[in-house]
Amino acid sequence: MDLLAIALMALVFVASLAIQGGLQATFARFARVANSRGLTGAQVARAILDAHGLTHVRVEPVPGALTDHYDPRAKAVRLSEPNYASPSLAALAVAAHEVGHAVQDAQGYAWLRVRASLWPAASLGSNLGPILVVLGLMVGALGLAKLGLYLYLAVALFQLITLPVEFDASRRALDFLRRMGFLDAREMGPARQVLTWAALTYVAALASSLATILYYASLLMGRREE
Repeated sequence: MDLLAIALMALVFVASLAIQGGLQATFARFARVANSRGLTGAQVARAILDAHGLTHVRVEPVPGALTDHYDPRAKAVRLSEPNYASPSLAALAVAAHEVGHAVQDAQGYAWLRVRASLWPAASLGSNLGPILVVLGLMVGALGLAKLGLYLYLAVALFQLITLPVEFDASRRALDFLRRMGFLDAREMGPARQVLTWAALTYVAALASSLATILYYASLLMGRREE
């Protein structure tokens, strides 16, 4: 069982690297292609927000690459500096996606609320779960190791709930870009490619957590059989 779990973890790791590479290559490709209207990521984000009555939500630049996110507490769409100022197809896709989260928040999208409620448990599970598993196995306290495994399950659950949230934000983003005329039919394909690769990274994260859980469970079962 241990070997199977290790093999699965290795397979997931390789797949995750491939997906991350695909995202970076696709983003880099379309980060060099400007949209026909010459609008920047910040301009498109602002326009979509205003069209949905979200004039109070700020659009702000943040340092780094692909650090884009929506902050529901600050009510701010934060775009990485390159995407904030860039008129590229990749920048517009990312900006529209993050605005999709802002619209989800404003409309009380159920899965977004569920994910937010799970965040404390997922954070605790991510930080403490592996430590308890390893410590419990080292000192022979299987109850402690089991507690760590249960805590880590919250991570996988959080990542599972993340999938509909991210898929819906991407669906909204493509609809914004098409319906509001920011991208023409020829430009929609690249935007869809960028968002598809980004979505796959969340699938890979879930697969990685599930493989880790299987590995921890195999270690626990092995100790019971000793």
